[in-house]
Amino acid sequence: MRASGILLPVSSLPSRYGIGGFTKEAYDWIDFLKKSGQTFWQILPLGHTSYGDSPYQPFSTVAGNPYFVSLDDLIEQGLLTREECDAAALGTNPSYVDYGKQFENRYPLLRKAYANDKKNDQTAFEDFLEKEADWLPDYALFMAVKDLHEEKAWYDWEEPYKKRDPETLEAARKALADDISFHEHVQYWFMTQWVKLKAYAQEQGIRIIGDLPIYVAIDSADAWVQPELFQFDEDLNPTSVAGVPPDAFSEDGQLWGNPLYDWDYHKKTGYAWWIDRVRHAAVRYDVMRFDHFRGFDEYFAVPYGAETARKGRWMPGPGMDLMRAIQENVDGIEIIAEDLGVVTESVEELLEESEFPGMKVLQFAFGDDSENAFLPHNYKNANCVVYTGTHDNETLFQFLCNTSDQTREHIKNYLNRYWDTYEQLCDNLIRLAMTSIAKYCIIPMQDYLHLGGEARINFPSTLGGNWEWRLTPEQLDGGLSDFIKNITEVSGRSPKESEDPEESEDPKKTEESEEPEKMK
Repeated sequence: MRASGILLPVSSLPSRYGIGGFTKEAYDWIDFLKKSGQTFWQILPLGHTSYGDSPYQPFSTVAGNPYFVSLDDLIEQGLLTREECDAAALGTNPSYVDYGKQFENRYPLLRKAYANDKKNDQTAFEDFLEKEADWLPDYALFMAVKDLHEEKAWYDWEEPYKKRDPETLEAARKALADDISFHEHVQYWFMTQWVKLKAYAQEQGIRIIGDLPIYVAIDSADAWVQPELFQFDEDLNPTSVAGVPPDAFSEDGQLWGNPLYDWDYHKKTGYAWWIDRVRHAAVRYDVMRFDHFRGFDEYFAVPYGAETARKGRWMPGPGMDLMRAIQENVDGIEIIAEDLGVVTESVEELLEESEFPGMKVLQFAFGDDSENAFLPHNYKNANCVVYTGTHDNETLFQFLCNTSDQTREHIKNYLNRYWDTYEQLCDNLIRLAMTSIAKYCIIPMQDYLHLGGEARINFPSTLGGNWEWRLTPEQLDGGLSDFIKNITEVSGRSPKESEDPEESEDPKKTEESEEPEKMK
């Protein structure tokens, strides 16, 4: 099935309170996707973000981001008032997220809502606790103890807390019971609202592509609760951490700092932790993107304490052994492999054996020669997903402005289409992606809007200024959905079930609507 979608983080949705979330605007966005003839909404990880605000460094592999909880929904439930929410300083710029204000001022609102919710019937909440018992109590305890230690990382806590002394933790569960319950309630609101939004998307024919980060943050409930899963020494310090080696984009490589997995231990358990993790994700998403797929074949280990990734080395990962365990134990799952970076022959073999579609990024296609694997004529088959760019790249408009004359000349010759402005060239490259043989095509929303560096989502290995860009309602006006729908129909990516019956019954009308595109 040929299909297409748009990449837009939840945080980038418009909203009244400083950051995108599960609000009315999210439902409006799904309506826009349907109106535009799309099948997919690709998002970034939904996890509870920590220092640096990266969705790839969450406090938990399962817990959701409290910032996404709809305050409007809590108002409708009578847990907050409109006046309370309007008075909170959550950021005034509709185009950017102020994470500092979110951290300082959203939690007091959530705690007010919790205080009011405790007075209500707790049956549904208690059912949720029972359903999520495999992870939620540990996560909530982790967050409550973190609050007790003034938000310090767990490896800087007092020794009995750091090393999970049973008596200390039992006392903490009693002393911090209310704080623990607060964090559990936030996750209840998060999941209730997300399930409702996902169900609405499904009703509109929109499937959610979620993102599964390969690694966990070192300051996470996962690392604190189950240190045996990771390469830690007896003092619970990492022996090596994650990163990638120097390349054309970074002369020092990228030092991510995540703890690395003890794959021998995971294998002994039958990859139980991974299977559980994917099962939880399968509830939230229709399709999953496995981040940094190469790391499952070989992972780059950097000595703990190194200042750059230069001294790292490649080590063998679990490969098809893990992929097979997931495929055999998680039903109805569709996976996309992020096979970017330096792809070795063994990675290609893993991709082929798993039968996961890999990624093709047009920003990587030009400037070299006709053998570049990202050029559409070199796609080996349709089992791939083509992008103009990802959340880690420049926007397409920014890329075209900043790239070399040689690359622009290559693009011009390859497209053999007239263009007078970078906006036109953006549209031509989107058309190239959409008309490729790739099974799926995903376009970042910024590329449809011709936005520049002001709308870039992330600059890898940097802190500050990332994950901030937001869409405004005005940017969805002006016939954009008509343009997207037209190019989707022309490239044969329209979902059959969403076609207008009256239009489909009139072949002449369909042909006439496509003719201008053919003439171009």
